[in-house]
Amino acid sequence: MKASDFFALPASLASFAPAFPAEAAPWEWLKGIAPALAAHQFDQPMRQLPPGVHVEGFVYLHPTVVLPHTATIIGPAWIGANTEIRPGAFIRGNVIVGESCVLGNACEFKNCLLMNRVQTPHFNYVGDSILGNGAHFGAGVICSNVRLDQKNVSVHLPGGVVVDTGLRKFGAIVGDRSEVGCNAVLQPGTLLGPRSLVMPLTAFGGFLPAATIAHSRQHLSTLPRRD
Repeated sequence: MKASDFFALPASLASFAPAFPAEAAPWEWLKGIAPALAAHQFDQPMRQLPPGVHVEGFVYLHPTVVLPHTATIIGPAWIGANTEIRPGAFIRGNVIVGESCVLGNACEFKNCLLMNRVQTPHFNYVGDSILGNGAHFGAGVICSNVRLDQKNVSVHLPGGVVVDTGLRKFGAIVGDRSEVGCNAVLQPGTLLGPRSLVMPLTAFGGFLPAATIAHSRQHLSTLPRRD
């Protein structure tokens, strides 16, 4: 299973390409985020920031990035053109974001790679994860990135193959143009193929093939009020 099965690094992130080989396993890209940023020259002058935006460390913001009146950005971080950062966003290290993305209100980002046109608009947690081009999260979607027993995260591949990634923290690999509905939880080591869809309120883990829908049905009953 290769990274190219899930997404293609866009031209906007071409300067980081050596850290993200298409033939590597997609979870190996997580290991490349910190080195890619460490090798980057953060020599551009910082633009004037709104008073409520706190920035520390090595941070690159393209001049067209839309900034709110309140946000925290802790480097290293690289934010591409025409990306919108909304109020209360918390970007806390080793984050690379492509063009025309939305980093939404009260969302948190840590050790992640977001490609072009990714939308995480409301109350999302994206940690130790990679989101492909055009991926979209509904409100409240969480990438759970640590097992409860603290052991390394394994991925479950087709044919019953289980691979130990060697990572203690690993959220999700989300393929190009995938959709995850409101308040869904992606369990550690989740792999979503391109154009896959996870329905709202679903706790999903494992591998979801391309253009496939994951949903769970719950029994709903109603009772008359007694007062």
